[in-house]
Amino acid sequence: MHTSLPDFDMPNEEQVHLAAESFRLLSDPTRIKILWALLQGESNVACLAELADAAPTAVSQHLAKLRLAGLVKGRREGTFVYYSAADEHVRRLLTQGLYHADHIDGDIDHDDLDHAPGRTAVEEPAAG
Repeated sequence: MHTSLPDFDMPNEEQVHLAAESFRLLSDPTRIKILWALLQGESNVACLAELADAAPTAVSQHLAKLRLAGLVKGRREGTFVYYSAADEHVRRLLTQGLYHADHIDGDIDHDDLDHAPGRTAVEEPAAG
């Protein structure tokens, strides 16, 4: 059915695998924070750890995985390594993910989420 459409095109297996791997790596909140910080400019592990509210060793491990996936790059200066987002594609990918989350958030009934299995209720700030 779809293959009869003139402009129908499916990605090849390698593209699908690489995209899935990138999405898998972006499924961690700490990695999203690290990448978002790196989109603001290059940074070192200590600064990223503070921004992501994570231990420097954990940030180093996250950066190693993100670097292997081609999402970040490092620049050595003396004994320090400064990291940055790999390219503009990373910015667009992360921006679209966060933009999508904002739109999903507006469609979600938070009362339903608070009582969903495995969730604990989140208190709303008192009106003041």
